Amino acid sequence: MLYIAVLLLAFLFIAYRRYYPVKGIQCIRESEAKKLGRTVVDIRHYHEVRDSIGIVIPYAYLKRFYSEIPQGSVHLIAGDRVELNLSVRFLRKRGFKLRSYELAACKCKRKKGVFDYGV
Repeated sequence: MLYIAVLLLAFLFIAYRRYYPVKGIQCIRESEAKKLGRTVVDIRHYHEVRDSIGIVIPYAYLKRFYSEIPQGSVHLIAGDRVELNLSVRFLRKRGFKLRSYELAACKCKRKKGVFDYGV
């Protein structure tokens, strides 16, 4: 019975970190974030990045190279929500101020001035 409880708690913890949305960050375009003076960090795979104007560090390499990201406001570009949630939690734990994000796989057309708070 104890083993089942421990396994269930471990499963819930992993599911929370991967799938539960992170609150408090805006969904804006990369160009708008650059105008606001935020450091743009692209965490997609190298072969998915076509024309990013920021630092390209895939999520798999983030633990090794997060020290190359300057302190201050950060804008993340991710391929999907799971990658975004994991990266936001990792970088916040390391002391970065994540203010905005953009999903490359998002097909929605946002109107100017409309923000989606939370991931």
